Amino acid sequence: MLYDQVISRLKSQYNPKNIEGMERFGISTKNTLGISVVALRGMAKDIGKDHDLAKRLWSSGIHEARILAPMIEEVEKVTAKQMDKWTEDFDSWDICDQCCGNLFDKTSYAYEKAVTWSRDDREFVRRAGYVMMAALSVHDKKAEDSRFIEFLPIIKRGATDERNFVKKAVNWALRQIGKRNKRLNKLAIEAAREIKTMDSVSARWIASDALRELTSEKVRGRL
Repeated sequence: MLYDQVISRLKSQYNPKNIEGMERFGISTKNTLGISVVALRGMAKDIGKDHDLAKRLWSSGIHEARILAPMIEEVEKVTAKQMDKWTEDFDSWDICDQCCGNLFDKTSYAYEKAVTWSRDDREFVRRAGYVMMAALSVHDKKAEDSRFIEFLPIIKRGATDERNFVKKAVNWALRQIGKRNKRLNKLAIEAAREIKTMDSVSARWIASDALRELTSEKVRGRL
């Protein structure tokens, strides 16, 4: 499918009412058309994988085009430089999460970038680091426990970041690691208890919320 055709199809689905709803959930309304992720997945299926088209869609700056781009990107053609460039462009948590969970976590650079981005001062870049940890915990079924144990000190370090989109990602990463298996559950709970002692409102919230889920009968029973 040609770039102009995709852009025309996106613009034809402009929905101002949806944009109002997105704003209530903290989603950026800049260059936004109000198209649902479900509709974008349908478009991605119709388009298929296309590296050049994905890059052009990203460069358009249109909110929904930047969610569609990682859905159609060819993972084997993604470079570390491209990942950094796209991450620097993040201006909304949904683009960040869709990009990390649909594409970046499947690249050979995934673990390296998770650590690097978690150190970045920019809110959405740092969020990307922790979202990557969460996404890898869910999607990389064959990874050794050691991969995720290495993330725990980084999660502790990030727990004092009071910015909303960062602290929620830190919390998400901790919870997903703790749900992989019994061993990681135990270590994540220990990490959460240490985080809870920190002199930080964000850290105490992250720890309390994580402990609530990781010690629940539902999670323990599944593990």
